[in-house]
Amino acid sequence: MNVRSIRSIPTVHCTRTAFPQRTALAVLTGCSLLLAGPLCAQGSDPAHLLRRMEARMAEQDRRIGELQQQVARQQAVLDSLEQDLADARLEALRARGNSQAPVLPLVAGQAAAVHAPGATVQADAGVAAQGDAVAAADTQVGRPPDPEERPPEVARIFEQPGVLTPAGKLVLEPSLQFGYSSNDRVALVGYTVIPAILIGLIDVRQVKTTSLTAAVAARYGLGGRFELEAKVPFSYISSDTVSREIFTGSAQDAVFQADGKGLGDIELTARYQLDQGAADKPFYVLWLRYKTRTGRDLFEVVTDCVTRCVANATGTGLPLDLPTGSGFASLQPGVTWLYASDPVVFFGSLSYLHNFERDNVSRTVLSGAPEGYPQTTTELLGTIDAGDIIGFNFGMGLALNERAAVSFGYDQSIVDRTKQNGEDAPGAVRVVLGTLVIGGSYRLSERASLNVALGVGVTRDTPDVSLAVRMPISF
Repeated sequence: MNVRSIRSIPTVHCTRTAFPQRTALAVLTGCSLLLAGPLCAQGSDPAHLLRRMEARMAEQDRRIGELQQQVARQQAVLDSLEQDLADARLEALRARGNSQAPVLPLVAGQAAAVHAPGATVQADAGVAAQGDAVAAADTQVGRPPDPEERPPEVARIFEQPGVLTPAGKLVLEPSLQFGYSSNDRVALVGYTVIPAILIGLIDVRQVKTTSLTAAVAARYGLGGRFELEAKVPFSYISSDTVSREIFTGSAQDAVFQADGKGLGDIELTARYQLDQGAADKPFYVLWLRYKTRTGRDLFEVVTDCVTRCVANATGTGLPLDLPTGSGFASLQPGVTWLYASDPVVFFGSLSYLHNFERDNVSRTVLSGAPEGYPQTTTELLGTIDAGDIIGFNFGMGLALNERAAVSFGYDQSIVDRTKQNGEDAPGAVRVVLGTLVIGGSYRLSERASLNVALGVGVTRDTPDVSLAVRMPISF
């Protein structure tokens, strides 16, 4: 090709005087993006090129809008996944019956799919391919870990669980609790002539109480942070009182036996989780428990005569049938906290139980009258206000393997004095109950787990031993 032929090639001159500045800039930009040099060289109409560029830019704006909607949907999915992850982390801290943690999609895999080299698009394909890549990222990459690989649950050793039931889930928790206590009481009636020598009578009394309570609790999650629970107990209580009563002159111990069985006090509880918690941040759960008076109480059973009623024997003043309820409706607010510090989890709670007082309370007592006369009499007690209770507990849990975990803790309750007609009831004292608790849990399946807790009393007024077995089952 000679110089003459080169000069004969037609050219297009895009001068500033021919078009406004914005139009020239748009034409130049469009030419550079679409590689429109050949088109300009072929003598195409600049106005036509501009219209094509404006149409293409409008199409790109539409696709960018669609991509923004895709991003908004992806952000909503990520927010939901973060919520599920927080719930799963909280669920792994303490056993509450729902042994199956939610399976989370692999968010990291999605991000890798979006930024993978295969997800890049060509410039001439426009932005639509990017939207397709984002839509393709919705599919799960890889597979979730096997259930055995998820963090195990920490054994529950206290009455109130610390992890809520997921929304729409139901947990049924049958339980069986055994308790045994033995109290000694010595009463001295007489006088001393020299130190350590007593002239008179001694009343030595041992009270041995055994209780067995079977209960069914149902928990239902109403939302991500709220659940309701109902608990129905059935109790059997047996008591043996060994005593050598005063004024009898007997050298033999007398044994007084009594028992009782039936429906206990039904409980209703609502729980609300304040925050989602995070690494280095505790979880807080507020709860409110209401205890009814459905069980047979102390004022509904017949009490043995308090004073001498048969021949030369005195009455024990003990109930002939043991009650299965407390006799007082109560309301108990509290807060439970959990804090994860790998590899252990610390937890505890603080609560205050208020017993509602009862007016015009009376009890039925044996009168000791001979046959043919009324054998019982009604004794008016007036207004009875059972003491309120301040309770707290704390403990720590440790996972042994994928299925088993153990927990250690301490539980204490301070019971105030019982008042009768505004005054302290005769013999009423403040009582401190302290219990050391050790427990373990084992995950039987994805829906059920077995939880065992053993409590040992550390104060005289606390039951010597208590053993609770729970089996929460999720649906």
